[in-house]
Amino acid sequence: MPKHLKQAFIAVEDSRFYTHTGVDFEGIMRALWVDIRAREIVEGASTITQQLAKQLFLNTEKTFTRKIKEVLLAIQIEKRYSKDEILALYLNQIYLGSGAYGVEAAADIYFGKHAADLTLGEAAMLAGLPKAPSAYSPYKSLKSATARRNHVLKRMADEGDINPAQLIQETNKPVMVVSRTRESAAPYFVEYIRQQVEEKYGTKTVQTGGLRIYTSLDMRYQRAAAEAVEKGLRTVEARHKGRKNYPPLQGALLAVDPKTGQIRAMVGGRDFGESQFNRATQALRQPGSVFKPVVYAVAMENGFTPATIVDDSPVTYEAAPGQMWSPSNFTNRFEGKITIRRAIEESINVVSVRLLEQLGPKTVIERATAMGIRNTLQPYLSLALGASDVTLTELVTVFSVFANQGIMVAPSAIVRVENDRGVVVDEMVPYPQEVMKAEVTGVVNSMLQGVVQNGTAKKAKKLERPLAGKTGTTSDYNDAWFMGYTPSLVAGVWVGFDDHRRIGNKETGGAAALPIWIDFMKVALEGTPAEEFPIPDNTVVVDIDRDTGLLATRGCTSVVRQVFIAGTEPVRHCADTPSLHRMLAPGHDDDHGSGF
Repeated sequence: MPKHLKQAFIAVEDSRFYTHTGVDFEGIMRALWVDIRAREIVEGASTITQQLAKQLFLNTEKTFTRKIKEVLLAIQIEKRYSKDEILALYLNQIYLGSGAYGVEAAADIYFGKHAADLTLGEAAMLAGLPKAPSAYSPYKSLKSATARRNHVLKRMADEGDINPAQLIQETNKPVMVVSRTRESAAPYFVEYIRQQVEEKYGTKTVQTGGLRIYTSLDMRYQRAAAEAVEKGLRTVEARHKGRKNYPPLQGALLAVDPKTGQIRAMVGGRDFGESQFNRATQALRQPGSVFKPVVYAVAMENGFTPATIVDDSPVTYEAAPGQMWSPSNFTNRFEGKITIRRAIEESINVVSVRLLEQLGPKTVIERATAMGIRNTLQPYLSLALGASDVTLTELVTVFSVFANQGIMVAPSAIVRVENDRGVVVDEMVPYPQEVMKAEVTGVVNSMLQGVVQNGTAKKAKKLERPLAGKTGTTSDYNDAWFMGYTPSLVAGVWVGFDDHRRIGNKETGGAAALPIWIDFMKVALEGTPAEEFPIPDNTVVVDIDRDTGLLATRGCTSVVRQVFIAGTEPVRHCADTPSLHRMLAPGHDDDHGSGF
């Protein structure tokens, strides 16, 4: 690396780099005073060694706890490595925007050259990027990039690295960069790949071994996903434009082929330059009502049917000794006797909780784990309402099981890896596992099609093809979800703030996340034939009355087509019996399914 490149980074990021022991206590005291006055982390005062510690070992969360860990790690790094070794590690690891990690990659992306060939002005521009890679990107704003470069040059002059004549000469030069086509169009996906291959092959092999990595990404899908997320988030923000001092609203989208598990599109956040935290794979959030289909699937395995009459009325549980919990519905209304089909279409909370109580949380957790949930689920009744944190990737895996007739294939991003001679050294082969009977998923798919046709996701009907899905909203509007699919494509969307603050009143999954999903699927499905969901063996399809669960006749008020496991379908017609709204226990003989 040229001397002026190293000097530029040190001047603007850590002018006392060669004299401190990993921590600049003078800078910390100054920043601490600013942070205390602001009552939040505003100014970091991180040395180059601390930044390296954060990149290698910590997350991007702005908390005092993380800052303490950063300091302790920096001190240990300084004890084990020389200053030049630390600087080399830093300059080869630092994120510099546009998918570039390290100065060599950044030199290629922005200037089409090696880091060794960078001019003084080019080096200064790169040194200005770590503070805010997106804001100071020359691709986003040449004006901001130029001002930031000139600030770095001024700092170099202050430190005596360049003379006044050089400062004047370089600040008067325009910033010249190569075409933006070198910039990554899928930065979160690329980083996801990088982490996987480095873990498997080692950093040195990945950086210098000439590996060729073939991935599952579909660039048409990826562009549609990125555009849909940005458009959707801007739309939500516009509904609350009077808010002040709010961080950017975040979102994530993940799309996979349920038959192969191959990832077709991944958006892990709004701006990779501002935050490399991947909200599709790393963020743990409460799923809300998008977890309910797991509960309903287990119910279908245990004697319930879509026509089962259930009780949506007030109920109270002892959540802990002396602490009572009364689940409520989103509408704050209770429907009384209602079919399971209608309960899932309208996302009735009380019914899900009552079902979980009868099935037992352990039974549902075991099934959810088999379907792809890897994080720990808490065995409480609030699990029915999605109270345990999961990732978007986990939820997409679960819904892929429904789309793939009970077969679970874990999401994958790499198709094959070749060495520098073109020899295949690794090839990813899907590992399908049957985790649910096909006839059960057929019933669930039919009910989740009802969510689109009659329930909380009716906006998706505009796509005019068979679709299934589920909306989800946490009770305080912190998280908005939509998980939707066709037999060949599953896509999940999450919207929320990183700090878990409220998105906004009435910002449900149907309002905030579903429009993003629709915009993405509109492009993804364009030009493809409409696919009907397969009818599995050992199932039958009948028309039922949505309100009573009985076989439909001309006199029925609301007729829906529903898949049943053979032998569990209703046999009475809705005109035969004036009222079948009664409480029944699973296992009792009943013409239209069991109830409780």
